[in-house]
Amino acid sequence: MAYSGISQKQVRHMLDTIGVARIDDLFADIPAELRLGKLLNLPEPMDDLSLQNHLRSLANRNHGTDKLISFLGAGSYDHFIPPVVDALASRSEFVTAYTPYQAEASQGVLQAFYEFQTMICEITGMDVTNASMYEAGSATAEAVLMARDITGRSKVLIGQNVHPEYVQIVRTYLASQPMTIEIIPTPTGTIEPSVLASLIDDQTAAVVIQQPDFFGCLNPVDKIADAIHAAKGLLISVVDPISLGLIAGPGQLGVDIVVGEGQPLGLYQNFGGPYLGFMAAKSAYLRRLPGRLIGMTTDHEGRRAFCLTLQTREQHIRRERATSNICSNEGLMAIRAAIYLAAMGKNGFFQVANLCFQKAHYAASQIVGIEGFELAFKAPFFKEFVVRSKKFPVDKVIHEARQAGLLAGVPLECWYPELGDCLLVAVTEKRTRDEIDALVDVFRKIGG
Repeated sequence: MAYSGISQKQVRHMLDTIGVARIDDLFADIPAELRLGKLLNLPEPMDDLSLQNHLRSLANRNHGTDKLISFLGAGSYDHFIPPVVDALASRSEFVTAYTPYQAEASQGVLQAFYEFQTMICEITGMDVTNASMYEAGSATAEAVLMARDITGRSKVLIGQNVHPEYVQIVRTYLASQPMTIEIIPTPTGTIEPSVLASLIDDQTAAVVIQQPDFFGCLNPVDKIADAIHAAKGLLISVVDPISLGLIAGPGQLGVDIVVGEGQPLGLYQNFGGPYLGFMAAKSAYLRRLPGRLIGMTTDHEGRRAFCLTLQTREQHIRRERATSNICSNEGLMAIRAAIYLAAMGKNGFFQVANLCFQKAHYAASQIVGIEGFELAFKAPFFKEFVVRSKKFPVDKVIHEARQAGLLAGVPLECWYPELGDCLLVAVTEKRTRDEIDALVDVFRKIGG
């Protein structure tokens, strides 16, 4: 879009209208030491064609999964997206994230949201879900606040193996709240129920786990549920939705509130967003769910209809009774997820999960057979695993892989200094045998 500036006459008219003599007077409240005090060093303006070429050259400096083979994970994954997702989600009826308040004019969008809710309940095994959350991190924090309100307690236990960025978001949410956070140590990569039991007391509102966890490991969720339920607290689980095509759903294992990142369900990685958070819970906590819930009913002529059934938002109910201010959020992303799940079907969903599992285990078995490398944790895993480099710097692995056109994995040192010799490797259904073997060759080249 071309930019059209305003004339000095228009500037003068606006200043006169608000009773200000100069533009600088608008910034009088900003302390002088915080002002730049000089003109910005900006380049000359460009015409549209030159600007497009300039921006394209900048964009070409990025190196994403369109150019490199990715074994990166840690919450964002290179999964296959069926073309039907783009085709349907790009329809003009869907390309808006705005809340469809006028139900009679928004039946298609509302039905799509309703289908999203239904399928999230199916894969998680939970009773009710909303539509939707921003992303997994804030969804986790909202779940903690929800548990606090349900139990009236002031402490939350979070596994050390929960995504560290999600934990940081929870800390941010609770910074001004009278709640304490305790971290459950996980030296073996998973939560040990006996260790957890020693940390639970009568002020523990919830335990937050991740399944599979940040390291890719599978935790004993049912035993963790027994431990927290014995103290009348709640269990919150962050899940990878793709894993639910293969492993038992949280609803079967005693989880009370489920949250997760919907990016694997038909969303591109997009250098970090927009993503999609989802939240599901037991029916007893229906009215504590943040955001909006779409319901199915009948109109005055007896026809099936969809509407916004529950909205625990500050705009709609008393502020002190509201559970959040989540509103339009990631509506289009929820529709993409619904299209993905519908296109895959139960059998396709299982196949994706099984391919991830099989290919990840093939990759791990090949890497650990090379001198100098081993798995950091012995627990079962799904599609991610942690490789420990016993002799060589992790940066060397990353560099050599990059030279071969591969993104080898995520180094863990920035979050876990004790794992400075470790690399988190993710393998999705997109990775071919040749691509996995190319990664193994990088490890073999380094290990000699």
